[in-house]
Amino acid sequence: MKRVSKQASPAPFEAWKAQANADWQPTYAALQNPQKRVLHDALLAEQGHVCCYCGRSVDRDDSHIEHFRPQEGHDDLALEYSNLFASCIRETQPGAPLHCGHAKGHDFDEARAISPLDEGCEQRFLYVAGSGEIKAKDSADAAADYMIKLLKLDLQFLCNRREEVLKLVFDEAFMAAATDDELERLAQAYRQRRADGKLDGFGHVLARYAEQLLGRPVAEPAGGAA
Repeated sequence: MKRVSKQASPAPFEAWKAQANADWQPTYAALQNPQKRVLHDALLAEQGHVCCYCGRSVDRDDSHIEHFRPQEGHDDLALEYSNLFASCIRETQPGAPLHCGHAKGHDFDEARAISPLDEGCEQRFLYVAGSGEIKAKDSADAAADYMIKLLKLDLQFLCNRREEVLKLVFDEAFMAAATDDELERLAQAYRQRRADGKLDGFGHVLARYAEQLLGRPVAEPAGGAA
């Protein structure tokens, strides 16, 4: 999972909600452009244009507004900014395997849920370089295992993508000579935004793998992670 640091809700979205009166109440179904587009863009910018769950690069055309706590059963949170994220896959395709927000759908167990807002959520998972597999760091962490299954983070498509980036960065030459200082700098670098405000796709996976090699978490870069 990808850690997300929430920023202020976009003013046009809040202004639209503030129009509530005796004859009209804002609902997610009633949210239209331009306010919906502004909201979507704010979520993408906040997350560095990566999915809140798998961390792959996304933009407005291949992502959707995600309700962490589903609208079904959580009507009071349908327009709550702290419950909204940008998740990959905009439109589902027949027969295409789902993952992340679209895989979760309306399924949700509050007792086992790990939010992208939870500090240290990334450290509850580990990655296997040779396969791109994701696992719970602690085999007894039922919540981490639940989130992997709920979001289909172990889908072969995602494993393959993670394997590609891990092999590209942690190749034999790097692994043979890497020092602890280099691993620490690498972990910080992949949690740092680029000049365009975006994060590298699967950057948190690379940072987390560097932490695994170090055997400890690495402090966030100045300014914090997205």
